[in-house]
Amino acid sequence: MSAQNLLVELFVEELPPKALKKLGEAFAAALAESLVAQGLADATAVVTNFASPRRLGAHITGVSVRAADKPVSTKLMPVAVGLDAEGKATPALLKRLAALGAGESAVGKLRREGEGKNEALFHDSIAPGTALDDGLQRALEAAMAKLPIPKMMTYQLADGWSTVNFVRPVHGLVALHGADVVPISVLGLEAGRMTQGHRFEARAEAVALTNADCYALQMAEEGAVIASFAERRAEIVRQLQAAAAPLGLVPVEDDALLDEVTALVERPNVLLGKFEEAFLEVPQECLILTMKANQKYFPLLDAAGKLTNQFLIVSNIAPEDASAVVQGNERVVRPRLADAKFFFDQDRKKALDSRVLGLAKVVYHNKLGTQGERVTRVQAIARAIGQQLGGEPLALKADQAALLAKADLLTDMVGEFPELQGIMGRYYAQHDGLADDIAFAIEDHYKPRFAGDELPRNSVGVCVALADKLETLVGLFGIGEKPTGDKDPFALRRHALGVIRMLIEKELPLRQFDLINIAFAAFPQGLLGQAHTDLEMFMFERLSGAMREQGYSANEVDAVLSQNPTQTYLVPKQLEAVRAFATLPEAPALAAANKRVGNILKKAEGEVGNAADPARFVEVAETALFAALSDIAPQADAAFEAGDYTTSLQKLAALKTPVDAFFDHVMVNADDPALKANRLALLNQLHRTMNRVADLSRLAA
Repeated sequence: MSAQNLLVELFVEELPPKALKKLGEAFAAALAESLVAQGLADATAVVTNFASPRRLGAHITGVSVRAADKPVSTKLMPVAVGLDAEGKATPALLKRLAALGAGESAVGKLRREGEGKNEALFHDSIAPGTALDDGLQRALEAAMAKLPIPKMMTYQLADGWSTVNFVRPVHGLVALHGADVVPISVLGLEAGRMTQGHRFEARAEAVALTNADCYALQMAEEGAVIASFAERRAEIVRQLQAAAAPLGLVPVEDDALLDEVTALVERPNVLLGKFEEAFLEVPQECLILTMKANQKYFPLLDAAGKLTNQFLIVSNIAPEDASAVVQGNERVVRPRLADAKFFFDQDRKKALDSRVLGLAKVVYHNKLGTQGERVTRVQAIARAIGQQLGGEPLALKADQAALLAKADLLTDMVGEFPELQGIMGRYYAQHDGLADDIAFAIEDHYKPRFAGDELPRNSVGVCVALADKLETLVGLFGIGEKPTGDKDPFALRRHALGVIRMLIEKELPLRQFDLINIAFAAFPQGLLGQAHTDLEMFMFERLSGAMREQGYSANEVDAVLSQNPTQTYLVPKQLEAVRAFATLPEAPALAAANKRVGNILKKAEGEVGNAADPARFVEVAETALFAALSDIAPQADAAFEAGDYTTSLQKLAALKTPVDAFFDHVMVNADDPALKANRLALLNQLHRTMNRVADLSRLAA
């Protein structure tokens, strides 16, 4: 009976819903980690976490009553210090032994290690294994201290004097090893086997847990609680789908909302509610957001993705007649929807372009001026990008969209729901009669807003989105607000990745260097510091990271980016070519040879010629290499110019034999200066040909 399964539960007041999932996972993981470290549980133990609005729990398999004893070897001191000339213990050694709880009798059992001056005395002993009650006490305190608590709460214990800090007041502690209670305590509470179930629907006021393995079952049957966060979430998903399917509708997908609702209920019960169809005149994004953010409802969409006037409620109670619950929720949501309709109607009374002047009164950044000044800069950048991508027509449209892109920040709807910025600008622009490409650009200029988000849907939107992100990057880098470590308060990494994604996925023939210069030129002279190089490096680091996340190796990415490619959108094609080249049997030898050539050229004194003179060749191997290079280089270059990087690199495979022969039979650093210069020029030709797509030496092992 030494190894049993362990259950620990903290029964608390309602926990913060947005933090509950992480709290539950962290509590169980930290508890298990500490028990494993103390030898009370094996690293292969199965850990199950429980988290509901009023409890954090963990079930850990195979926990021992006592950890195994451990041999302990303690280095004491050098032999010359611990023993005198007669081999007897010195006072220093006796004092050290006493500190370890050993007496003079232990001197004869000391172990020696090392030789000469390095010979030292060691004391070997057996440390008794940690008992479960002591180890679990330490583990629980450590787990509670490590919890990612968003905001600590201070409260008094039952004695009326002691004050403690925790995420919420704790009212119960369960600690069961098999069927036995483990005598631990925390926050003034002694561990037992009693807990409480659902506030309203539990079969009994208190639940007496039989053993550690009965927890989930007893909580479900007696306590009317699905204790597992994952199981409760899955049950909500099942009920949502079951309620929507007969109607031919689908609930809005939102993982964050699903997690939050899972953290608000202990036994979910999904109900169907409705609101007046007249509210559907309001943009569905507004209605969906107010239902999700304020009421935690799941709006229902039809097959075309259009919002209906029905929604799903996840209730924490399951009365026989749920009509009162449904009616209450319908009554509560109505004023919210009415507010959204009022904001929408009021906002449309004023043209979007009439709000632009008001941006001059809105501070963007104390060093970078107002939103009005920022809009002017974004316009200038968007015009320049539009000119490059589509000439004057696109430049004019990009200019107009950039002018209006931030105007909806001054509307009542965006003031109430900041998440709708851009979206409402699009609706109001369409209401004002603006063309769809302008309206959609206003909405899309924030995209991509996060990893995996869609990109702007038209060229105007791409111009303004690039301009907006570049203005942010250049402005903040220019005033020294760069990301440091894991701190990035202005989301500059996200902005940089957004620029990179648009350049690559839209295959835009824009040079990153030029874009940065265009953005810097949009700012008043003297406002920004010299940050061109820092920003370029930052963008290259983001590009490198993005390519590695797509599965390319560090060597492959380094090989391409070390050549400072001017066209970002070509980088994935170059990486594919490098990957294909690396599979060729000739690749390792050519990569090693390329590295050798590069090192020779670096060490060469003076200027190296660009082309060798075949009349100066002496060795057959250098003539053969020149002939092969003369044949293969034009083919590789032609493929490169055509954008067929894979073929360009694969053509190089034919160079392996003549390159190997060259290094086997030719002395590059010949005594004759003219001969040496000619051979270096030949290697320079070879180096240029091999490294157009990527620096192949970076692939060398």
